[in-house]
Amino acid sequence: MPVSTENKPLRRAVIVAGNRTPFVKAFSEYLELDTIALGVEAVGGLLKRTGLEPSEIDGLLWGGVLLPSLAPNVAREIVIDLDLPTSVEANTVTRACASGLQAITDAVAKIERGEADVIIAGGSDSTSNATLAMPEDFVRSVAPFAMGKTKGVGGFFGMLGGFMPPTRALPKMPKVAERSTGEVMGESAEKMAVIHGVSREAQDALATRSHHRAAAAWESGVFAQEVTAVTVGDKTIERDTIVRADTSEEKMARLRPVFSKNGTLTAANSSALTDGASATLIMSEEKARALGFTPLAAFKSWAYSGVDPREQLLKGPAISMPCALKRAGLSLDEIDMIDMHEAFAAQVLSIVAMLEDETFGREELGRDGAVGAVDTDKLNVHGGSVALGHPFAATGSRMVNTMAHELHRSGKNTALLGICAAGGLGAAAVLERV
Repeated sequence: MPVSTENKPLRRAVIVAGNRTPFVKAFSEYLELDTIALGVEAVGGLLKRTGLEPSEIDGLLWGGVLLPSLAPNVAREIVIDLDLPTSVEANTVTRACASGLQAITDAVAKIERGEADVIIAGGSDSTSNATLAMPEDFVRSVAPFAMGKTKGVGGFFGMLGGFMPPTRALPKMPKVAERSTGEVMGESAEKMAVIHGVSREAQDALATRSHHRAAAAWESGVFAQEVTAVTVGDKTIERDTIVRADTSEEKMARLRPVFSKNGTLTAANSSALTDGASATLIMSEEKARALGFTPLAAFKSWAYSGVDPREQLLKGPAISMPCALKRAGLSLDEIDMIDMHEAFAAQVLSIVAMLEDETFGREELGRDGAVGAVDTDKLNVHGGSVALGHPFAATGSRMVNTMAHELHRSGKNTALLGICAAGGLGAAAVLERV
């Protein structure tokens, strides 16, 4: 791709709008909506909100983590279900909790390379409708007969062996755990809290602040331009259902740890299993202005990273955020807002501790010292995943939409995003106001 002498793309991709469903706890209001249906709600709401003609859409890039086994290319199913032009190319990406951001940065790259002018990107996940895995021994016994590889009485009785004992036929309980280590994410966050000296009180304080800021954003109308209601049966969901305006550190202090008997992580200072979807409308700047859209923000840089999941699984943002800053030519103190995915309050506070640690900066980042101090007033100004919820692949788009709108509304210049993800992955991006 040709670049200018300032090492910037000659074409700039801009964010012009965003829309998401309200986020709800898994196995509740959205029980009847799978990840495709949730994506249809988010994208359909975006089209209605913006009035964009479907004929203008070049592509739909979507993130997913819990992909349906019979229709894993969720993006294409959304295109079909919304009856968008068949020419709209669509693909689905997966990078664990950073999948939504991956879809968006892929879209930005395509536009800035001149491969498209208008792309909708985002992500969705339905924990409520996650595919249940059958035990491997059971599958190996039943599949040959079901697929016609073995036949007759012998094949039939061979298949029945897969049901003996009957417990062999029970689906495996899904866990948010690492395949490589077997470690549940909450256990990893507990380990990080110990390593970085993150107290239970500090976690509860961050979680309380997240709820209060999210509730304030709803009351002030901030989220009104980012969320459209979803109707399921005779019930309409208009707001995120996990946000608690009346919570307090005192209330949180009463809860018991959930991942370790003597741990510090509770249901209140951890993100909940959540269903939801979020979509972001991205265009070339020229196309946006030609269609009458007001650009909100653009990507100045992004970065993805990987760390050893056996060490600190959720450490990735401490690597990717400084990298994104370096690529943007900015220091942390020049950033106006920081938006970090709150998988767990302990994880966010551990990342903050690493960014502020001179030894970490020197030994792991090759810097002269620390990345810098994180100003609490700049961090997650409208709450985060602990309060809003975390439909895995939707979170990246939700964060981009909120920061793009806030940059435009406030007149501030830059925002830094950070996301941790399974597999020891990290993701980050720097947004700038247009």
